Amino acid sequence: MRISEALNLQVKDVDGREGCSRFTDEVRQSRLVPLHASTRRVLLAYAKRRDRYFAGKSVSHFFVSSRGTRLDGGHVRRTFYKLSRQIGLRAASASHGPRLHDFRHRFAVETLVRWYRKDEDVARRLPILSTYLGHAHVTDTYWYLTSTPELRGAAGKRMEKRWGGVL
Repeated sequence: MRISEALNLQVKDVDGREGCSRFTDEVRQSRLVPLHASTRRVLLAYAKRRDRYFAGKSVSHFFVSSRGTRLDGGHVRRTFYKLSRQIGLRAASASHGPRLHDFRHRFAVETLVRWYRKDEDVARRLPILSTYLGHAHVTDTYWYLTSTPELRGAAGKRMEKRWGGVL
Protein backbone atom coordinates (compact mmCIF):
# COMPACT_ATOMS: atom_id res chain seq x y z
CA MET A 1 0.00 0.00 0.00
CA ARG A 2 1.04 3.57 -0.48
CA ILE A 3 1.69 5.74 2.56
CA SER A 4 -1.22 7.96 1.50
CA GLU A 5 -3.50 4.92 1.42
CA ALA A 6 -2.46 3.90 4.93
CA LEU A 7 -2.95 7.43 6.25
CA ASN A 8 -6.38 7.72 4.63
CA LEU A 9 -7.57 4.22 5.53
CA GLN A 10 -10.96 4.42 7.21
CA VAL A 11 -12.12 2.18 10.07
CA LYS A 12 -15.01 0.97 7.89
CA ASP A 13 -12.58 -0.15 5.17
CA VAL A 14 -10.79 -2.82 7.21
CA ASP A 15 -12.58 -6.14 7.37
CA GLY A 16 -10.68 -8.42 9.74
CA ARG A 17 -13.10 -11.29 9.35
CA GLU A 18 -13.01 -11.38 5.56
CA GLY A 19 -9.29 -10.63 5.51
CA CYS A 20 -9.21 -7.63 3.20
CA SER A 21 -9.00 -3.88 3.18
CA ARG A 22 -10.42 -1.34 0.77
CA PHE A 23 -7.88 1.26 -0.26
CA THR A 24 -8.77 4.44 -2.07
CA ASP A 25 -5.99 5.98 -4.13
CA GLU A 26 -5.20 9.53 -5.15
CA VAL A 27 -7.79 9.57 -7.96
CA ARG A 28 -10.52 8.19 -5.69
CA GLN A 29 -10.52 4.72 -7.18
CA SER A 30 -10.75 1.91 -4.68
CA ARG A 31 -9.54 -1.67 -4.66
CA LEU A 32 -9.81 -4.58 -2.30
CA VAL A 33 -6.49 -5.90 -1.03
CA PRO A 34 -6.26 -9.32 0.62
CA LEU A 35 -4.47 -9.41 3.95
CA HIS A 36 -2.18 -12.19 5.11
CA ALA A 37 -3.43 -13.90 8.28
CA SER A 38 -0.52 -12.49 10.30
CA THR A 39 -1.25 -8.97 9.07
CA ARG A 40 -4.92 -9.39 9.85
CA ARG A 41 -4.10 -10.47 13.43
CA VAL A 42 -1.84 -7.46 14.01
CA LEU A 43 -4.38 -5.02 12.55
CA LEU A 44 -7.20 -6.46 14.66
CA ALA A 45 -5.05 -6.27 17.81
CA TYR A 46 -4.20 -2.64 16.99
CA ALA A 47 -7.90 -1.87 16.37
CA LYS A 48 -8.86 -3.32 19.76
CA ARG A 49 -6.22 -1.25 21.56
CA ARG A 50 -7.22 1.87 19.62
CA ASP A 51 -10.90 1.35 20.42
CA ARG A 52 -10.16 0.79 24.13
CA TYR A 53 -8.03 3.94 24.23
CA PHE A 54 -10.76 5.99 22.58
CA ALA A 55 -13.69 4.30 24.35
CA GLY A 56 -16.80 6.32 23.68
CA LYS A 57 -15.13 8.56 21.10
CA SER A 58 -15.69 7.97 17.43
CA VAL A 59 -12.61 7.81 15.20
CA SER A 60 -12.93 7.72 11.43
CA HIS A 61 -9.38 6.86 10.37
CA PHE A 62 -7.96 3.42 11.07
CA PHE A 63 -4.49 4.66 12.08
CA VAL A 64 -4.73 7.61 14.43
CA SER A 65 -2.62 9.87 16.61
CA SER A 66 -2.93 9.94 20.40
CA ARG A 67 -5.59 12.65 19.87
CA GLY A 68 -7.66 10.40 17.60
CA THR A 69 -6.87 12.36 14.45
CA ARG A 70 -5.47 11.17 11.12
CA LEU A 71 -1.72 10.58 11.27
CA ASP A 72 0.47 13.24 9.69
CA GLY A 73 2.56 11.87 6.79
CA GLY A 74 5.63 13.92 7.68
CA HIS A 75 5.54 12.68 11.26
CA VAL A 76 5.17 9.06 10.13
CA ARG A 77 8.18 9.42 7.80
CA ARG A 78 10.32 11.04 10.51
CA THR A 79 9.38 8.25 12.91
CA PHE A 80 10.38 5.68 10.28
CA TYR A 81 13.74 7.42 9.78
CA LYS A 82 14.35 7.46 13.53
CA LEU A 83 13.46 3.79 13.90
CA SER A 84 15.53 2.80 10.86
CA ARG A 85 18.56 4.45 12.49
CA GLN A 86 17.89 2.62 15.75
CA ILE A 87 17.83 -0.79 14.06
CA GLY A 88 20.73 -0.10 11.72
CA LEU A 89 18.98 0.41 8.38
CA ARG A 90 20.47 3.92 8.28
CA ALA A 91 23.67 5.26 9.73
CA ALA A 92 23.16 7.57 12.68
CA SER A 93 24.03 10.67 10.67
CA ALA A 94 22.79 9.53 7.24
CA SER A 95 20.51 11.91 5.43
CA HIS A 96 19.58 9.25 2.87
CA GLY A 97 18.45 5.67 3.26
CA PRO A 98 15.41 3.45 2.87
CA ARG A 99 12.04 5.15 2.58
CA LEU A 100 8.67 3.67 3.44
CA HIS A 101 7.77 3.69 -0.25
CA ASP A 102 10.77 1.47 -1.00
CA PHE A 103 8.91 -1.46 0.52
CA ARG A 104 6.48 -1.34 -2.43
CA HIS A 105 9.40 -1.52 -4.85
CA ARG A 106 10.93 -4.42 -2.95
CA PHE A 107 7.62 -6.27 -2.89
CA ALA A 108 7.24 -5.91 -6.67
CA VAL A 109 10.78 -7.10 -7.39
CA GLU A 110 10.58 -10.01 -4.93
CA THR A 111 7.28 -11.09 -6.48
CA LEU A 112 8.88 -11.20 -9.95
CA VAL A 113 11.90 -13.11 -8.65
CA ARG A 114 9.59 -15.65 -7.01
CA TRP A 115 7.62 -16.06 -10.25
CA TYR A 116 10.79 -16.52 -12.29
CA ARG A 117 12.13 -19.11 -9.85
CA LYS A 118 8.83 -21.03 -9.97
CA ASP A 119 9.04 -20.92 -13.78
CA GLU A 120 5.73 -19.06 -14.01
CA ASP A 121 4.66 -16.98 -17.00
CA VAL A 122 5.73 -13.57 -15.72
CA ALA A 123 4.22 -11.66 -18.64
CA ARG A 124 0.80 -13.20 -17.97
CA ARG A 125 1.02 -12.61 -14.24
CA LEU A 126 2.23 -9.00 -14.40
CA PRO A 127 -1.34 -7.59 -14.59
CA ILE A 128 -2.05 -9.34 -11.27
CA LEU A 129 0.87 -7.55 -9.65
CA SER A 130 -0.25 -4.26 -11.21
CA THR A 131 -3.76 -4.69 -9.81
CA TYR A 132 -2.44 -5.58 -6.37
CA LEU A 133 -0.25 -2.46 -6.36
CA GLY A 134 -3.23 -0.34 -7.42
CA HIS A 135 -1.90 0.63 -10.83
CA ALA A 136 -4.34 1.43 -13.61
CA HIS A 137 -1.95 0.18 -16.30
CA VAL A 138 0.74 -2.51 -16.38
CA THR A 139 3.15 0.11 -17.70
CA ASP A 140 2.79 1.95 -14.38
CA THR A 141 4.24 -1.11 -12.67
CA TYR A 142 7.44 -1.07 -14.72
CA TRP A 143 8.61 1.88 -12.62
CA TYR A 144 8.78 -0.46 -9.61
CA LEU A 145 10.82 -3.10 -11.35
CA THR A 146 14.26 -1.92 -10.36
CA SER A 147 16.95 -4.23 -11.61
CA THR A 148 18.50 -6.19 -8.77
CA PRO A 149 21.09 -8.98 -8.90
CA GLU A 150 18.41 -11.47 -7.85
CA LEU A 151 15.99 -10.35 -10.56
CA ARG A 152 18.67 -10.28 -13.27
CA GLY A 153 19.86 -13.74 -12.19
CA ALA A 154 16.35 -15.23 -12.23
CA ALA A 155 15.58 -13.69 -15.63
CA GLY A 156 18.96 -14.84 -16.98
CA LYS A 157 18.32 -18.43 -15.88
CA ARG A 158 14.95 -18.28 -17.62
CA MET A 159 16.65 -17.13 -20.84
CA GLU A 160 19.32 -19.84 -20.60
CA LYS A 161 16.67 -22.49 -20.07
CA ARG A 162 14.60 -21.16 -22.97
CA TRP A 163 17.47 -20.79 -25.43
CA GLY A 164 19.62 -23.67 -24.20
CA GLY A 165 22.83 -21.67 -23.93
CA VAL A 166 22.67 -20.61 -27.62
CA LEU A 167 23.16 -16.96 -26.68
